[in-house]
Amino acid sequence: MKPGQPSTPADTEEISLLRSMVEGTSATVGEQFFQSLVRHLASAVGTKHAFIAEFVGDNRARTLAFWFTDKFTDNVEWDLRGTPCDDVVRGELCHYPTGVSRRFPDDEPMVRWGIDSYLGIPLRDVEGQVMGHLAVLNDQPMPEEPRRLYIFRIFAARAAAEMQRLRAERRLRESDQRYRDLFEEAPIAYVHEDLESRFISANRAALLILGVKQEEVAGMVGISLVPDTPEAQRRVHEAFASIGRGTDTSGVVLELRRKDDGRPVWIQWWSRPDPGGKFTRTMFVDITDRVLMERERARLHAQNLYLQEEIKAAHNFEEIVGRSPAFVEVLQHVQRVAPTDASVLITGETGTGKELIARAIHVNSARRDKPLIKVNCAALPSGLVESELFGHEKGAFSGAIARRIGRFELAHSGTIFLDEIGELPPDVQAKLLRVLQEREFERVGGGAPIRCDVRVIAATNRDLAKSVGAGSFREDLYYRLNVFPIHVPPLRERSDDIPLLVQFLVRKYASRIGKHMDGVTRETMDRLRVYGWPGNVRELENIIERAVILANASVLEIPPLTAVTPARIDSPAQPDATLESAQRSHIVAVLEKARWVIDGPTGAARTLNMHPNTLRSRMKKLGITRPAAPGS
Repeated sequence: MKPGQPSTPADTEEISLLRSMVEGTSATVGEQFFQSLVRHLASAVGTKHAFIAEFVGDNRARTLAFWFTDKFTDNVEWDLRGTPCDDVVRGELCHYPTGVSRRFPDDEPMVRWGIDSYLGIPLRDVEGQVMGHLAVLNDQPMPEEPRRLYIFRIFAARAAAEMQRLRAERRLRESDQRYRDLFEEAPIAYVHEDLESRFISANRAALLILGVKQEEVAGMVGISLVPDTPEAQRRVHEAFASIGRGTDTSGVVLELRRKDDGRPVWIQWWSRPDPGGKFTRTMFVDITDRVLMERERARLHAQNLYLQEEIKAAHNFEEIVGRSPAFVEVLQHVQRVAPTDASVLITGETGTGKELIARAIHVNSARRDKPLIKVNCAALPSGLVESELFGHEKGAFSGAIARRIGRFELAHSGTIFLDEIGELPPDVQAKLLRVLQEREFERVGGGAPIRCDVRVIAATNRDLAKSVGAGSFREDLYYRLNVFPIHVPPLRERSDDIPLLVQFLVRKYASRIGKHMDGVTRETMDRLRVYGWPGNVRELENIIERAVILANASVLEIPPLTAVTPARIDSPAQPDATLESAQRSHIVAVLEKARWVIDGPTGAARTLNMHPNTLRSRMKKLGITRPAAPGS
């Protein structure tokens, strides 16, 4: 009914029915609530029967209230299979306007009662989990009517709310009972004190937790152990105010300082006034480990989010650009292998984007929320490869002044990406094979095996089969890694992707330095398509970035390219001097304009559209340092 329109008899009837339902259930809870609800529901939608049921596991349900014709019948429990109720569990609202008995001939009660129509809806909690269902039945057809469905959903919402309230109440009772069992049966701390928290007596568990000696109990004031911080003081004063009013404190978490060395300790505290109201009986348990663990979990969660943002900033998966048949085949392989835990060996020339493929596999796997740890095997010093991968114990070798957690341990439950796997020394190859076979390793200098659940993705620009033949790479390790090979084709074999890549890279680098670019000239695109690209996508990135930095027009014009050896393109020790110089000059100019402020709304990172840490890394790579102030 719209505002301003006169109400119809149907509207009046609907309002009356809903008011009747509300008034009939407002003063009841539990079984009485459900009985009143299903009785009113049957009347509201014009059916003979209505019931509400909860699911009890193993595909079974049990009624909580069952209105049958004109009275309540005994509650029943039944198997949902072969009944219309089974469909409600898997869907939303389920409606059979007619023919129920014919459709479900194995549902003996339905057939015996002559049920012709059925309407059921699942009852969900706030998390979307199905708790049970509400249903109406009739021996006559029940055609679909918007008004009936509307009323039915209102009743279902009321039923779900009450069912969830009862479940919460039951969980609360169970939780309270568990705590009571702990108090009565476990050796917990006990203190008898007055209303000013002066100790009268304390048991051994309390003394151990609080760092108090037996001779110090007399005259000990418990509140003196509370640190002088606003939050801690607020909590303890609220708790003592509750005791002063003659009420219990149930499970209050308090932060204290041990009397003997001042170390922080957290307790969960229960206190109840004696009948006379002059003393309290106090019990508490030490939850320091739990609090510290929760804080550490929160710290690691925050760190993980930060690292994920860093990874996204440096490795945007949208950079996987391509629609050529060769590259589409690669992406299809990624899609197939990602959901599995199979080891993957990614091969291809340097600069083809093997790391992006590895990250795509991880992000599309079940381990996506766990860490992806990258190891560049070629960049690790030969003497420290084992320590980097598996960690070491304190004193394992000269310079090992503390225990170190290795990359495999960091990658537990996640994925480890071993780039340039062909560079691993033979002794480390043997230990890597053990990890793949037995899912365990030992730290350098340690004797206890450490279990690990890690998916391994390896990459190489070498022909590992030839390395196996030459004896420089273990054959058994090669077959362990090569469970699912993916070959990333060089750019010269996917020339159809070059226009897409060029447009993407132009937008990327133009946005990064705040320029507006419309693309490249046709002559430039023709040159880029026929060029051999010995450095693959990485070389294309460098050329586009340099051209964007140097551009004076909105359309890029890149002169003919001169082929260079792959060694020069790939070697980080021999970067393109012109590109590096242009990058350096541009970054220095922006830094000077920002007065060498990197972070913040007016910092250079914001102007360059870069993450502050990425800018710092780029400055370090280019040797950019802030000049000393005059006279310093």
